Order: sequence, then C-alpha cells, then structure tokens
Amino acid sequence: MAPIGLLHRLKTYYSKEPVQKAPAISPRSAVLLSILFTLIYVIPFYLSSATRPSPQLSRDVPSSIRARIRAVTLSCPLSALIAIYVIVQWGDASPAETLKLLGWWPVSLVDIGKTLLLVAILFAGPLFEAGIAEGGWKDWLRGTHVREVLSSWMGYRNFVAGPITEELIWRSLVIPLHLLAKFSPTQIIFITPLYFGIAHIHHYYEFRLTHPHTHAIPAVIRSLFQFTYTSLFGFFAAFIFLRTGNVFAIILAHSFCNWMGLPRFWGRVRAHDVPPTKLNDVGKKEDGERPGKGEPVDDGSLPIGWTIAYYVLLVSGAIGFYLQLYPLTESKYALPVYQGNPK
Repeated sequence: MAPIGLLHRLKTYYSKEPVQKAPAISPRSAVLLSILFTLIYVIPFYLSSATRPSPQLSRDVPSSIRARIRAVTLSCPLSALIAIYVIVQWGDASPAETLKLLGWWPVSLVDIGKTLLLVAILFAGPLFEAGIAEGGWKDWLRGTHVREVLSSWMGYRNFVAGPITEELIWRSLVIPLHLLAKFSPTQIIFITPLYFGIAHIHHYYEFRLTHPHTHAIPAVIRSLFQFTYTSLFGFFAAFIFLRTGNVFAIILAHSFCNWMGLPRFWGRVRAHDVPPTKLNDVGKKEDGERPGKGEPVDDGSLPIGWTIAYYVLLVSGAIGFYLQLYPLTESKYALPVYQGNPK
C-alpha cells in the first residue's frame, strides 16, 4: 500500500475520525523549539556592541539597524533548517508537504489580495484620514512616500526586514511544529502568538536604557501595551496562516499594519497640508507677533463632518472586518486544521 501523505494524516486527525495517529512530535517539544527559535532571533541583538542597546546607542540608529538585520539574516535560516529537519525527520513529510506546511508553496495571489482587502476594511477610517483628509492619495499614486520610507534604514526595517523575518519565525516555522504536535486550531491561534509577543518584551530593557529618566511604571505599561497589540496581531496572523496556508499574505498584511500604525480613537481629524501655527511658551508667534484680537489660530482642523465620517468608517470597518473574516480567508490551500473550512 502506498504511504499516506503527512497532510492527509493531519487532516484525518483534525477531522476527528475514529482512527487517530499519535502526534509526530510531543507538545512539549513544539513549545521548546518555539522558545528556542525566539531566543535564536533575540539573543544575537545582545552579543555585539553594534547591536546591543545602551544609553548611547538607540535601536533606531542606522548602524544598529543594519547590524540587527545582518544578525536575523543568519538566525532565520538557522531556525528554518531546524524546523525543516524536524518536519521531514519526525513528520515523515515529502518536500511538497514541507513547503505546504511552511506556507511557502503554492503561492496564491488571490488569497494575498483577499487578505490585504480584509485589513484594508479594518483600517477604513485611518485610510480615509490619511488618504482623503490629509491628501495622501496623491503620494500613494506616485509612490513618493513609499520610496522615501524604504530609502531609510528605519523604513526598511519596519516594512521589509521586520515583517519578513518575524512572520517566517512565528508563523511559518512555529505553527507547523504545533500542527505536528496535534494542537487544536484554537490552541494554535491563541498560543503561538504569545511567543511573538514575548519576543517584544526585551524592548522594555532597551527603552529603560535609552530613556533612563522615565519611571519604571510608565515603561512597564508601555511594554504591556506593546505586548498586547503584538499578540492581537499574532492571533489574526495565525488564523490567516491556517486559513490560507500562505505566509506571503501575512508578511504583506504585517507591512500594511506597520504602515498604518494604531488608529486614532479620539480627537479631531486635521488636514495634513495645513500645519498648525507654532506658538512659543508665552503664546506668541515665532516671528514675535501676537495674533490680532479675535484672529483664529489655524490648527489645521477640518469641519466636524470630516471627524464624524472618520469615526463612522472606523466603526464600520471593524464591523465589516468581523463579517468578512471567514469569507475573505476561505481558501483551497488551507492547512489541514481548516480544510473543509469549519467555523
């Protein structure tokens, strides 16, 4: 009898048919390997004076960014080789099955487009503010802002190197190990992002070094906030990875979310191209003249209707995201836990 493929065996397990094979690796092994990959990614940042943060060296300095990118360029292939060895050796996977579990092949442009549409729906309000209210759509069409951002090392880190290496480690490598260990879909979605969130906790140490006058409590709150939103994105990314079997969709979604940043949750929408009047400490204009009596100070604020439209779109986008989460992530390339697309 021809051997049963790994993907078929995993699908059989997750479909809860009567005969279920034991996990290819133990849950403990999957967790330990995931922690190992996290350490391989983070520890090199502290092994060299070029990457190690200090009161004199911020993580945003170009030389530090370049050195860190070189470090992850070495650590990511190392983790990938370990994961591939485990998948092939203990999962008894063929090359095609291995590429499928890693989310590297096949590549579906349709699934990538649907994933980006889903995140665009979520960010409908911020897109309206940045593109329409602030007039950014002109730069989007010309690609001016993209060229400017990617020409800087900080932009390259935030929108290229960071999303690629982080999604490679915490989605493409970590999730297949949990599949081999027979974690349930819910467990995979809510456990694996915690490694991703924990990997960002070291930013607390970096922040304290570069901001020594900041009290510990605000720094802790900042780190907890960062852990929260990175984990929330991780839940979404793990879900998309399982539903589409496509790591490239998550990389682009990650870049898009980094570009948008956190949405505005309060305050009025302003026109970006109408800068506010700069006042000094005593309320005078920079040229030393006070505004005339009754003269309004132009702070760039748009009529209230623009702000109302923004918040309507912000709420509508969240509702639309919820309603389209399953339809826009349905894919014939779903990993075994979501073949058949159960909700």
